[in-house]
Amino acid sequence: MTTTTSNAGQTKHAMPRLQQVYRNKVVAALTKDFGYPNPMMVPRLQKIVVNMGVGRAVENKNRIEAANKDLTAITGQKPMIRKARGAVSGFKLREGYPIGIAVTLRGARMWEFLDRLITLAIPRIRDFRGVPTKFDGRGNYTMGLSEQSVFPEIQLDKVEFVQGMDITFVTTAPTDKEGLALLTHLGMPFRK
Repeated sequence: MTTTTSNAGQTKHAMPRLQQVYRNKVVAALTKDFGYPNPMMVPRLQKIVVNMGVGRAVENKNRIEAANKDLTAITGQKPMIRKARGAVSGFKLREGYPIGIAVTLRGARMWEFLDRLITLAIPRIRDFRGVPTKFDGRGNYTMGLSEQSVFPEIQLDKVEFVQGMDITFVTTAPTDKEGLALLTHLGMPFRK
């Protein structure tokens, strides 16, 4: 995030690039496409939730710590550890065992993460042909990544465990069509 100094000596944070794109171009495009009478009706991105399921942490406690370190580097925010709600003997899992981590991004961090995801991480995926357009019925979208190494913040030689993640985009869009239009205008590379 870039900072600028005003003549009063106070530091102000510049608005993230993708947030400016949303305000200057996407709102107008969506208003034109769907004919919203009020600018407050235009769908917007509320939050992004990044979730890493670390089920193998039962066998090796270092997996949670490694995933925690990687997710902190990727998102710039400390993840919350998710614990098992119940015991499952088939998986040697007891209630209270750490089995995953998650981060909820809002505001500037959310916009910065989305920008890095679209411009840097997704293009680094091998044989990439676009993300599927499967929405949840309420305008929200979840995509999966098979490994954390597509993010430039992760140094390949320091990766202990290859770890996948789910990224959920929570929008205010009432329908999947409007959610798809919002994310498409923001630059999400959906399959044609």
